[in-house]
Amino acid sequence: MKTSLTRVANESTVSRDTAYYEENIGNVTTVDEFVNDYRLFSYAMKAYGLEDMTYAKAFMKKILESDLTDDSSFANSLTDTRYQDFAAAFNFAGETTKAQTSVQTDTLLTAYQDSFTAEEDDIQTEIDYYEKKIGSITSVDQLIGDSRLRSYVLESFGLDATYTSKSYLKQVLTSDLSDPDSVANKASSDTWRELAASFSFNTDGSVNGTIQTTDEIENRRLDYIYNASTYPSDLLFEANQTYWEKNAASATTATELVSDERLLSYVKTAFGLRDTIMASSVASLMSSESFASVYGNTELLDYFNFETDGTVTSGESALSSDQITSLASRYKTAFQEDQQAAVDDAVSNFETRIAAVTSIDDFLTTNSDYYESDDDVNNDDTYDDVTEIWNVALRAYGIDPDEVTKSELRKILASDADDAKSYVNSLKDDRFVNLAKAFNFNSEGDTEVPLLVQSENVINGYATAYTDQKTRFLTGTELTDAKDAAETEIEYYKTQMETISTIDEFLADSRLTNFVLEAKGIDPESLKNEDLDLRKMFESDLTDPKSYVNSLSDGTFAEIVASFNFDLEGNLSSDPTGTIQQRGDTLETVNKYLRQTLEEEQGDSSEGVRLALYFQRMAPSITSAYDILGDSALLEFFTTAYSMSDYFSSQDVEKQASTVSNFIDLEQLQDPDYVEKLVKRYTALYDTENGTTDSAALSILSGVNSISADTLLAVAQLSAK
Repeated sequence: MKTSLTRVANESTVSRDTAYYEENIGNVTTVDEFVNDYRLFSYAMKAYGLEDMTYAKAFMKKILESDLTDDSSFANSLTDTRYQDFAAAFNFAGETTKAQTSVQTDTLLTAYQDSFTAEEDDIQTEIDYYEKKIGSITSVDQLIGDSRLRSYVLESFGLDATYTSKSYLKQVLTSDLSDPDSVANKASSDTWRELAASFSFNTDGSVNGTIQTTDEIENRRLDYIYNASTYPSDLLFEANQTYWEKNAASATTATELVSDERLLSYVKTAFGLRDTIMASSVASLMSSESFASVYGNTELLDYFNFETDGTVTSGESALSSDQITSLASRYKTAFQEDQQAAVDDAVSNFETRIAAVTSIDDFLTTNSDYYESDDDVNNDDTYDDVTEIWNVALRAYGIDPDEVTKSELRKILASDADDAKSYVNSLKDDRFVNLAKAFNFNSEGDTEVPLLVQSENVINGYATAYTDQKTRFLTGTELTDAKDAAETEIEYYKTQMETISTIDEFLADSRLTNFVLEAKGIDPESLKNEDLDLRKMFESDLTDPKSYVNSLSDGTFAEIVASFNFDLEGNLSSDPTGTIQQRGDTLETVNKYLRQTLEEEQGDSSEGVRLALYFQRMAPSITSAYDILGDSALLEFFTTAYSMSDYFSSQDVEKQASTVSNFIDLEQLQDPDYVEKLVKRYTALYDTENGTTDSAALSILSGVNSISADTLLAVAQLSAK
């Protein structure tokens, strides 16, 4: 067969037509261009056995424009599967552009969620470092000279370590707080004085006794956690609870309590109060029964011991130990609800928004503007800044929003991460490169088709073929179970194919390689039995007719390799992707054309040869006896192979189908050896009936030459069912 097809391919007319098809199919962008180019269109139509319909351009346009994923589409409504196969070989609808694939979104959101655990770990690491080192500091220069200690101290006071000079910090820490003209006392913010007071430095920078008390070290820890945390972590919960227990009960008035931002936040969380409620209103809810009644919330009155004027009775505290315990339970419940919502809201919002993103402009649209345009949803107050989808993306890749402006972010997302000279690569920061790779934006800022190891259209084609292979001949619960199992494998295949970027990654996953082979009707075990090397196939040069994969007798392997977007180095590349026809589909079309031409040429000299070749080609797709009865060529093959009299065709169709099933094991028609036995039987009987001494069909199909018809008949009678 390989030799015969090579001979056909080298015929001058066939060679020219094939070259024209291969060179020009990639230039076609519309159905009209395709059907109006007679050489291209007629070549493809012949390849799929539709040569007699080449004139029906309007009909074939409807086929090519059909959505094969829609069971009610025009192509799927036709019983002749050749039309579906023809439509599947092309992709005039184009691939779907999208800001992210499902895997890109899942990867980003996983990194986003993991960042919270990482943040807790990082905060705890800095706390441990500080508390281990601070006791050994003997001078202000030692403290300032350690960047981690310096940053820890400044951040614990809510000060920016980036913009605070070492010299100024030293002047603050060595200030004489009894001197009103000292640097700390004259600073614009009382925070600097508090910072100086937390340490025991002399004016010469030496330590006066103990550098910090145990209580002050604890304060630094609580404040550092509060200022360094960007979400309600367990670490933050514990710090807030400790801070509350240390400070709340000592407040002498309700106003004093709510003037502390952290204590106020604790109360708001515990009682589910709006973020926008004023501190004075919260103080009134703690002390004034009339205000609380009018406001509609008297719960706070039971948890605090403030008089109606907001003061604490002399000798008492703002909260009793029982009230602190009871309120702690309430706060924990509310905090944990907020904790889960903080992440869930951001994730849900990202998934909703990213699906609608068609450009970088969409990506950078605020939540308020996005939801304001939705007449059915009023979410103006639902999302705050941290849930903006660009902030979610930045956090996922370890980027602080303050590190990059929106204009810079736009340039990063529009960069080609694979271009060494692109803007994103000029930043020399892998975080930004990974961010750019997480999205599919082109240089114009629009979404583009994701570059996958197989195009979306090809992936869907393999998925359909896999289901067909796994559900052949099944009915009832067996069919249902097989479909469910196939769906599981398809889901795995589709997901993993979005992650593969090299040949090595693909070949290392036997579940993927088996899926691809089985979708094409190839038993993975047969490769071992026939000593075939899948790696050598994928490493073959498809343009070299002498390469390993092109030398194999079964052209299906070359079609499989061609369906992948790998370059010669085995890496994912956009070069092989193609336009309306992917490289693998082009190769399959050419192979089908050569096979059709071979059958046509052989049929000119012997109709028996043509029928034998036709049966061999169609056998793997036969799923019922009615496929044979409904195809005149296959029916003639059967009646000849089993010497059926004219009476056979006069029987009712159910009886005919039963007879076919009795003689041919339909479930074995994908086994080449079984098919060859049937062909031997057919050729022997055909040649005997027609007085032929040599079997041309068997010569082509199995390389056997000059075997007499009598010998073939004897072999067939012994080996065929």
